[in-house]
Amino acid sequence: MTASTQSTARKSRGAWLIATFFGIGHLWPGPGTYAAGVTVLLWWIASHFIAPAWLIPTEIILSVAITLLGIAPSTTVARESGDKDPGFVVIDEVAGQMIALIGTPLQWKYLMVSFILFRGFDIVKPFPLRRLERLPEGTGIMMDDVGAGIYALVLLQLGIHFLAR
Repeated sequence: MTASTQSTARKSRGAWLIATFFGIGHLWPGPGTYAAGVTVLLWWIASHFIAPAWLIPTEIILSVAITLLGIAPSTTVARESGDKDPGFVVIDEVAGQMIALIGTPLQWKYLMVSFILFRGFDIVKPFPLRRLERLPEGTGIMMDDVGAGIYALVLLQLGIHFLAR
């Protein structure tokens, strides 16, 4: 194996690890649901080690970082698998669920609502989310879930503001 072949293989392995969220994308049925659920659980655990004043900034930074870091691996895996939007690429669900969690109270009922709203919007893909899938390669893979996360975030925060008083 030449140095360039080894470099490509190593890079691809890393891309597959990230794109499948360390293999969670290979769980069936519903790999996106597993990825979103694990994201909620990991955030709930991690949040206990973060000062309350830093929770929302941390959520925003993580959401942006996961989104940006997910584009290239999603592109690589889509190309290598020959599928425009492979179901086992779930880093997009991780990014979308993180967005939906921004500002969510760390109580099980709110975390569950965030999860349900995000998965619902991700599955149904209301306007214009379906159009976001048409963006090129990894960007299209990521952006429809980012949109679903934003929809879930807005709806949950409105619900908290107007209904949970």
